[in-house]
Amino acid sequence: MIAAVILKERAALVEPALDRALPPADTAPHSLHAAMRHLMFPAGKLFRPVLAIAGAEAVGAPPEHALPIATAVELVHTYSLIHDDLPCMDDDAERRGRPAVHVAFGEAVAVLAGDALLALAFEVLGDGPGEAVALLATSRDLAAVAGSRELVGGQVDDIAFDSASANLGSVESIHWRKSAALIELAIVGGARLGGADAEQIEQLRRFGRSTGMAFQIADDLLDADENDPCSFLHFATPEEARARAESLLAGALGEIERWGPDAEPLRELARFAVRRSE
Repeated sequence: MIAAVILKERAALVEPALDRALPPADTAPHSLHAAMRHLMFPAGKLFRPVLAIAGAEAVGAPPEHALPIATAVELVHTYSLIHDDLPCMDDDAERRGRPAVHVAFGEAVAVLAGDALLALAFEVLGDGPGEAVALLATSRDLAAVAGSRELVGGQVDDIAFDSASANLGSVESIHWRKSAALIELAIVGGARLGGADAEQIEQLRRFGRSTGMAFQIADDLLDADENDPCSFLHFATPEEARARAESLLAGALGEIERWGPDAEPLRELARFAVRRSE
């Protein structure tokens, strides 16, 4: 229940920021701008941007300091969902209870809407208030996470995944690049824009890495699709997967165990990442 309150309160800060960042749907080119907004409102739980805010709060900064990276992360996440759903990728017709963007607007507009969201993420981050060095470092990290060695490369390997020659390490590699790296980035980016020092950033980087992977294992457990070759459940029992997620959670919490009450929202969100039921 505590995590649900944290998500609701912090999401209420993120949604207006997203609305301000996105071009209005009634401005030209209309179909493109409508497609860019299609999955945003109403949004999901906004877990990644809320983690960014919790990262800033953990180092004693107000939530507003993290809004540039919180907004940028959600734009990148949504771009990746639009492209993942395309017929040439996962070929999903529905997302968040509504038609996928390529179903609602056509495949070409969906591709371009994803491209535009990715570009907008860097515009939002570049225009954000805060120390220039911190903004530049966060932009660099976002570019790396969204690029060929992380998110895009993970998608390529997911498409080509061959379970006959793969193992649990292969699954972890793809999950890290496609999903967990963006979670780590959100936490570290929020903390950096909140004024974190080098030691805090490194602790939160380790915290974010473990939390991100635990989150993805929990996703596999919730989906429980043993026919998905790129799933923990294709190479481990549910009990083994759950134990792995709990071990990662314990390691993450250990990184900030001695931090004060400002870090409690971040700890609660990490527990939610592993133990959520939906």
